[in-house]
Amino acid sequence: MMTVAFTAMPTTDAAHLWNGGTDAYGRIPEVQVSAGAGYPCRHCLRNIDEGEELLVLAYRPFPGLQPYAETGPIFLHKTPCRRYVAEEILPPILSSPDYILRGYGSDNRIVYGSGAVTPTERIKARAEELLSRPDIAYVHVRSARNNCFQCRIDRVEAPSFAGAALAI
Repeated sequence: MMTVAFTAMPTTDAAHLWNGGTDAYGRIPEVQVSAGAGYPCRHCLRNIDEGEELLVLAYRPFPGLQPYAETGPIFLHKTPCRRYVAEEILPPILSSPDYILRGYGSDNRIVYGSGAVTPTERIKARAEELLSRPDIAYVHVRSARNNCFQCRIDRVEAPSFAGAALAI
């Protein structure tokens, strides 16, 4: 049986930026102050509270450059935050009515025909549908209005207990 995991930006990527590193365009991230809702941190997958400092930067959630390696703006807490760990449940930042879900192959390229605007309450079910396909390795959740990367969804194979004897 398959389940899904909502995967945040890797801590190594966030730590690089927190320690003064450059973004996907080789630029130092901009520092801004949150005005409240609308600033989702891609590491803890929570909204950045009003008055908190944040980094605005270009992010490319792919291992290398290629034509399908989309790069776009994201937000990150300016000070280190704990990476999202409740991978089995919908992250708190996913509070809009809908998002784009798009499948990618093991070559990190878009699987054509897999992208669709999906109501938030159907994200998990749609991700399970996409990840049941052998040509889709992972799914991105992106803003339906701005196409910004929110998080990744990965396939998790649940252990099979079929045919296992229970020891009493």
